[in-house]
Amino acid sequence: MKSKLTGTDNILVLRLSALGDVAMTLPVIYSVARRYPSLRLTVVTRPFFRRLFIDAPANISFIDFEAGSIKELLAFISTLKNKGFTAVADLHDVIRTRAIRMALRLGKLPVETVNKDRRARKKLTDNKERTFQTNYIDRYADVFSRLGYPAAVNFDGFFPSAEPRSGVGIAPFARYSTKTYPPELMEQVARKLTDSGIAVTLFGARGHEQRQLQQWVERNPALNSLAGKLTLEDELRAMSRLSVMVTMDSANMHLASLVATPVVSVWGSTIPQCGFLGYGQSADSAVWLDLECQPCSVAGLPSCPIGHYACLERIAPDTIVDAVRRHL
Repeated sequence: MKSKLTGTDNILVLRLSALGDVAMTLPVIYSVARRYPSLRLTVVTRPFFRRLFIDAPANISFIDFEAGSIKELLAFISTLKNKGFTAVADLHDVIRTRAIRMALRLGKLPVETVNKDRRARKKLTDNKERTFQTNYIDRYADVFSRLGYPAAVNFDGFFPSAEPRSGVGIAPFARYSTKTYPPELMEQVARKLTDSGIAVTLFGARGHEQRQLQQWVERNPALNSLAGKLTLEDELRAMSRLSVMVTMDSANMHLASLVATPVVSVWGSTIPQCGFLGYGQSADSAVWLDLECQPCSVAGLPSCPIGHYACLERIAPDTIVDAVRRHL
């Protein structure tokens, strides 16, 4: 395919949040950068998320952006107009990125946007169809293809090592309660694994998650909690040494995917068909109940619309343990 651009372009890449979504862009951005070494990619994202771009190809650079007032957004857009960009790849498609791309489109720059296919998403949530939607990694790749830079997504993961992997990681939290397996049940999963002699490492954020996981350790000293103790890079290194990770449909699923660690993912209000399965992960390793009310959302909700949380509470701990054992 002949590029619409010149082959020595500087594409402005927009993806502001969230951690898991930014992680999903990395296999694509790295693949494009390596396929076209003369192409420059300038990624606009939040400063914290830049830490995900470990050993980034030399033709990837960054511009920090924090959400602020409309005045700050307009000032930010003004700075972008003078940086010599030749195209815009909007991998987010929210109000702020729309404002950025519209302003730059007025400057005659080619602009392509991720196709969220909201009609198909509505069929999932309203009609409860079970058709697998296009994974977002493929949707991101399509944005660059439409700009004239097609690239096969080829990403082997960070920290490749010949050393054997061992142990199980558990990251039991997610942003929403409708995507979080009940902690008391996940603690049972951890107990069943350690009782059978399997080393289990717990992952979580500082604060409440860290305190809750420490309570698990106090009740079961065989557990090891890394919650709140590591930098993001060191957390990824720890995941890279594991045989398998247990996660929700959450950022940790995508972090484990960046280090090529197999994931047993647990789904509630969302299901694997929504298009957010981690890079290189298999739907066969996803644990979910296929209830009539699933999915109620493609990205999660603050509370269960029906009020029973059956999609999560009815998953037996042994179901997750069995899925883990298949990887071990």
